[in-house]
Amino acid sequence: MNRIKELRKELKLTQVELSSLLGVTQATLSGWETGKYEADNESLIRLSELLNASIDYILGRSDVRLESGTPSLPYSQLKGVKIPVLGIVRAGYPIYAEENIIDYEEISTKMAATGEFFALKIKGDSMEPRMFNGDTVIVRKQDYIENGEIAVVLVNGDFATVKKVLKKDTGIMLVPLNSSCSYEPTFYTPKDIETLPVIILGKVVEVRGRV
Repeated sequence: MNRIKELRKELKLTQVELSSLLGVTQATLSGWETGKYEADNESLIRLSELLNASIDYILGRSDVRLESGTPSLPYSQLKGVKIPVLGIVRAGYPIYAEENIIDYEEISTKMAATGEFFALKIKGDSMEPRMFNGDTVIVRKQDYIENGEIAVVLVNGDFATVKKVLKKDTGIMLVPLNSSCSYEPTFYTPKDIETLPVIILGKVVEVRGRV
């Protein structure tokens, strides 16, 4: 039996926290802990780094936790979690398809423990002065949004757009923040939402200005 659960509890990490640090789902980590699944080599290396133990020790093949002289890494010093920066988001292929990923951003372990995240480059000036062309937004994946929040929305399988979402009894309105007359809100009825479709991909939780 492997020692993943034992080591995780020793570091006072929840399954949600450790799975976020590893970039896997909680269900996957749970499967590793019970022995239902086997972790791949890359994940074992990351587990070794995070749990301060050799791979052989983690897998129960050795009783030597660390080689002599190997420094341990306290949880407080663990690095943040890297998330992909997507150049485009379109329907028809996975959101994290490799050809979509143009860079990576780092978020805190505390943030990572609250859900699944991706980042997106802002193109254009429709969301000025809140967001500028070239800025990066950090997005928590979710298929719902509260009235007045800013979301990444996929319309008609085209490139995703970042807009403020206003909910009305007769549908939803995607609102640009730029007050220029060249940008007008777009309204979608419940029928539009279903047939186009109009899909909420996530909530914008942070804006990072371009360097």
